[in-house]
Amino acid sequence: MIPITFIVTLLQHFGILEWIANYLNPIFTYFGLPGSSAIIFLSGAAAGTYSGIAAMMSIHLTLRQATILGIMITICHALPMECAVNRKTGSSFTRMAIIRIIMAFICALCLNLILPEMSTNYIYLGVQQDSTLNDVLITWAISQTKMSITVFLIIYSLMVIQRLIEALHLLKPLSKVFAPLMRIFGLPQQVSYMWLVGNVLGISYGSAVMLELQEKRLISKEDANDVNYHLIMNHSMLEDTIVFAATGIPALLIISTRVFFALILVWGRKAFITTKKKL
Repeated sequence: MIPITFIVTLLQHFGILEWIANYLNPIFTYFGLPGSSAIIFLSGAAAGTYSGIAAMMSIHLTLRQATILGIMITICHALPMECAVNRKTGSSFTRMAIIRIIMAFICALCLNLILPEMSTNYIYLGVQQDSTLNDVLITWAISQTKMSITVFLIIYSLMVIQRLIEALHLLKPLSKVFAPLMRIFGLPQQVSYMWLVGNVLGISYGSAVMLELQEKRLISKEDANDVNYHLIMNHSMLEDTIVFAATGIPALLIISTRVFFALILVWGRKAFITTKKKL
């Protein structure tokens, strides 16, 4: 987070961000975003959720723009790491990455059409444009210290919750409760445990459990591939929702948008496969 916010702060101070924005504004306007948000999206997609949030707080955004960007990042974050896990559990690295990028922009396009105006400004930890480089660096150092402490407390709390769930062995009993829900999601019932791991622990943290399920042959590669199509839209629901909600982005909107587009992706894929077989 810290290196990315430092780079974004310098890009903004020296006018490079504004130059990038001028070129990308015509494209990003369709998504209700400024051209400079491309830096934010790339930060989240490459390095992860927290890097995306850090970049968001380094640029002037309205709550509406931050909401659209936040949901894009929840869908499309830490691509190199998470797509590598998808590959090990039976899916194509390239296909998973491309689908997540496309779906992130489709979500942004749809949200831009339906979201009401939100004049409230999102959290901004930067400085005024006419500030000296010295002022920029001091303000950046102070804001990063505050943000790092906040993020540490959030992550620590989430890790305590996750460890308690694991220590109390709640994942397997809970997966049985959620098994009937798999039908609605267009998934086989036997993937409910893998689905729950991906949603509670995430793809990165839950990768060991997911790989163990395959090694013990408790889930086939075909079933794992099926659930991956859902998880690329819906994973780390606990962590991502809490983190973004803590910065002011509506939690219900994050959850409903991700679930809705996960349903479209999975059922759309099933319909395509069925049609292809008939032909």
